[in-house]
Amino acid sequence: MHRPGSIPFWQQPIETPSCHQHGEALKRQDLLTKPPGSLGQLEVIACRLSAQQNRPFPSLSHPWISVFAADHGIANDGVSLMAKEVTAQMINNFLGGGAGISVLADEFGAHLEVIDTGVATPFPDHPALIRSPIAAGTGNIRHEPAMTGVQLEEALAIGDEAARRAHQSGADLYIAGEMGIGNTSATSAVAAALLDQPARAITGRGSGLDTAGVARKTRFIEQALERHGNDGTPFAVLASLGGFEIAAMAGSFIGAARRGIPVLVDGFIASTAVLAALRMNPSLYPWLHFGHCSGESGHRLLLEALEATPILDMGMRLGEGTGAAMAIPVLKAACALHSRMATFGEAGVTEGG
Repeated sequence: MHRPGSIPFWQQPIETPSCHQHGEALKRQDLLTKPPGSLGQLEVIACRLSAQQNRPFPSLSHPWISVFAADHGIANDGVSLMAKEVTAQMINNFLGGGAGISVLADEFGAHLEVIDTGVATPFPDHPALIRSPIAAGTGNIRHEPAMTGVQLEEALAIGDEAARRAHQSGADLYIAGEMGIGNTSATSAVAAALLDQPARAITGRGSGLDTAGVARKTRFIEQALERHGNDGTPFAVLASLGGFEIAAMAGSFIGAARRGIPVLVDGFIASTAVLAALRMNPSLYPWLHFGHCSGESGHRLLLEALEATPILDMGMRLGEGTGAAMAIPVLKAACALHSRMATFGEAGVTEGG
């Protein structure tokens, strides 16, 4: 918890990536053996990574993925096809290597950790599991706040601690994923409040609800929004409507940027956490890359609000950090092309006029 009178970490200014390195990277791109701009977003990514890493030749060799897990009170109201116990079951699946993010982390050489921020169902210990439970799930946002202000601070700090671990381990890219039955409902409520949009514009199928299920879910989110009102402040919105894992993700994004680690943002839930984090600390923005556009209906609205260009658009909506993980090879390719392509002078190729 932050001391009274002090500036909490999530509001402390974040250092801007190196303008000098960004300028030098742009110059190098113009010297490489290709028409200017012909590699499109790969050039943009490489130059941004060069600035973020403050070196002329960016590289990604130590990606880090933190998956935050928590249960949600609103899951008891049937907003998901899956029972709340599935949260703990999926944690075991992550740790056993059988989940989507587990496979992708292994495939792309990323370190994977799972953080229990508030799962109700017991599950066994594991070396890759970090236990930081705040409570046995959030309150049901239809009837009560999701969490207290103190609990929200604790969740933000759990995220910052994940970023600290990543930094101490030499991570050069940070991804946050999530797991929590009912968390697309909490996320939809947070996104609707922060964007000042009706619930129907944000709410999607989540775990695969049919049309009647989406209508019920939307109605419940509308009730939550009506109950809590909307003062627009991200701290209050997260406390009244969010989830422990959503808040922890927000804290981890700020924490990673504060430590100079580029952030690769996943889909709907991660983008909502990023939006909340940016409302708390706008200096986070230059450290962000957006991995993909989710198939979840509200994500395009979020990306528009964030003025974000997603790297991939593959209709994915699994969560867990999988969409961001799929973009790791693209970022690596951008670094390789920037660093290893020959310049016109090196290759003895005449530049175009």
